[in-house]
Amino acid sequence: REEASNFRTNYGYDIPLKHLADRVAMYVHAYTLYSAVRPFGCSFMLGSYDDDDGAQLYMIDPSGVSYGYWGCAIGKARQAAKTEIEKLQVGCFSFIVLLSGQIIYIVHDEVKDKAFELELSWVGEITNGKHEIVPKDIREEAEKYAKESLKEEDESDDENM
Repeated sequence: REEASNFRTNYGYDIPLKHLADRVAMYVHAYTLYSAVRPFGCSFMLGSYDDDDGAQLYMIDPSGVSYGYWGCAIGKARQAAKTEIEKLQVGCFSFIVLLSGQIIYIVHDEVKDKAFELELSWVGEITNGKHEIVPKDIREEAEKYAKESLKEEDESDDENM
């Protein structure tokens, strides 16, 4: 907030997300360089939407590395989920939510990982540029779709044996 506020005071307009992500990433990275300070232990995402640039999303790792993404995931099995979500360059938000939920359920390892609650959020024209949690009915539909897909996949695996 301080970085964005200082930028607005100095330049007279809102900070571009790319610039904010770079500044925050440099701050996080500085905490990895000195033995007297404890590094940050979490990844986080910064998202923005405006009429000129559209939706933007950046993820910053605990090391201070920052990348821009079309879609992203954080947590266990994030690389597999992130790779699959990045492939979803589809125009319909509801369809993207369905597929994202399916991907998250597919990469979840029931043997190694404990139970989880699916949380989805979005930003874009559908939300008038505001970051919002996906409505409950759409999230439930995504969970149902994901669970049915897993069930079908398990049945087809059983048939192949």
